[in-house]
Amino acid sequence: MGNVNLAVIYYSSTGTNYQLAKWAEEGGKEAGANVKVLKVNETAPQEAINSNPAWKQHLEETSNVPTVSNDDLEWADAIIFSVPTRFGNLPAQLKQFLDSTGGLWFNGKLVNKVVSGMSSAQNPHGGQEQTITHLYTTMMHWGAIIATPGYADESVYAAGGNPYGTSVTVDQDGNMKEDVSEAVKYQAKRTVQIGKWVKTGMNE
Repeated sequence: MGNVNLAVIYYSSTGTNYQLAKWAEEGGKEAGANVKVLKVNETAPQEAINSNPAWKQHLEETSNVPTVSNDDLEWADAIIFSVPTRFGNLPAQLKQFLDSTGGLWFNGKLVNKVVSGMSSAQNPHGGQEQTITHLYTTMMHWGAIIATPGYADESVYAAGGNPYGTSVTVDQDGNMKEDVSEAVKYQAKRTVQIGKWVKTGMNE
């Protein structure tokens, strides 16, 4: 059967969701998965990026991170998405990538992928839950299997208690207000575990 292939796909302007993705990578590897950390393509205009030193710096620092493609989705048995909220919705960068997956969807290549989502915002009620559930709407159209953390581990409570997926509040200086590292790792391990169950069942 082989190990579960886990794609951790993120969008991050100043680094928060990149850090969440790296913790998810760590958790996935601890669970025995083959892990790829992949970023979605930056589509914001250069003048907007240049006007924010932290954004510009993070983009430069992560220039070596591979950009996700549809081939990566086909490779993956399980997928974790990590993105900031944009007015309670998905950032345009991720939405544009998801909109490019129509060919895979049409050919049934996304059915039974095990997926999970994480998010961030600048205040505790800034749209994190809404962003994750909007992501899951697309996943339902894929025919994917959604793996949420629920309240199945104490780390979820310590991270703020979001049952849809780990979320974090970030202040104006980029500091995370909750301790979410263990919750992210737990979510990754849970996603991989469910991926194993699905992969085993499909190969029987």
